[in-house]
Amino acid sequence: MRVAFVHPGDIETPTGGYAYDRRMIRELGAAGLDIAPLRLDGAFPTPSAGEMEAALARLAATPPDTLLLGDGLALSVLPAERLKRLGRRTVALVHHPLALETGLDRAAAHALHASEQAVLAIVDAVIAISPETWRMLIARYGVTPERMTLALPGTEPAARVPADGAPPRLIAVGSLTPRKGYDVLLDAVERLGDLDFTLTIVGTPDLDPGTAARIAGRVAAMPGGRVRLAGQLDTAQLDAAYAAANIMVHPAFYEGYGMVLAEAMRRGLPVVCTTGGAAGETVPDGAGLKVPPDDAAALAAALRRLIGDRALRRRLADGAFTAGQALPSWQDTARIIAGVLTKVAT
Repeated sequence: MRVAFVHPGDIETPTGGYAYDRRMIRELGAAGLDIAPLRLDGAFPTPSAGEMEAALARLAATPPDTLLLGDGLALSVLPAERLKRLGRRTVALVHHPLALETGLDRAAAHALHASEQAVLAIVDAVIAISPETWRMLIARYGVTPERMTLALPGTEPAARVPADGAPPRLIAVGSLTPRKGYDVLLDAVERLGDLDFTLTIVGTPDLDPGTAARIAGRVAAMPGGRVRLAGQLDTAQLDAAYAAANIMVHPAFYEGYGMVLAEAMRRGLPVVCTTGGAAGETVPDGAGLKVPPDDAAALAAALRRLIGDRALRRRLADGAFTAGQALPSWQDTARIIAGVLTKVAT
């Protein structure tokens, strides 16, 4: 079985979705599959007509027996009938529905929904990375359960962190894009001026320079250096940042899963997150405090509770660590996806 893992742009792009893709290429290869990345260039998920034609030509150039495992960020915006005419067995990997990206106008969201729905109707199988995405694909995209498989992201083993600093050190991890909700987080922080804590925001500013510049300007104007933008960190640097933290805060408007939440729980960090998309389900009730998305007052109140109550912080840290140890490994995820590919290929 020859597998082409279809992805848009640079596979090293620092997001959770690309991290999932990179790891699956690595793990599926280690498991003995003949798998290689296949890059589609262009402004996905909104490629130009020329970029779309180039992407289809790239797929058509694969050997006829190639099975296409496609990241939905690219696959789901290609013309469904053109994909079907390629005659390739195809599996779609959906991190979260494209139409739910924060900041889209109604016309753009409608177009993305229609394109994704059409593509998901013609592929051989669909892999969803969270129960939330699974339910969304059934309810809003008409995908039948028997055509879907759930493959949660894996986690790496990690040492437990104390999560007991005084003053507490908060960490937020995620690209500086609108969906991650950093403006809401900074609004919440401004309500906590009477408390002693620090916040480090880790994430690339490169995906949405306008949003990143606005966040940087707001942080620079905040007094006392309480909030720090750390930028994009490599694996060792991120491990060190997690190890130095006491509370994980994740203000996202929507998450298809929330890999950074799983990473935090694996280390025993108590979490304050929103209920946007899958985030509220990824974090069990005993592992953190959850608030509605886009509610700075509720986020500030939850942070105030956790910053000020060390006993609560310790209790939620225990719950987070317990939940983190039950999360799947990347090898578990790869076995599930390999099973789907084998079934489609036979």
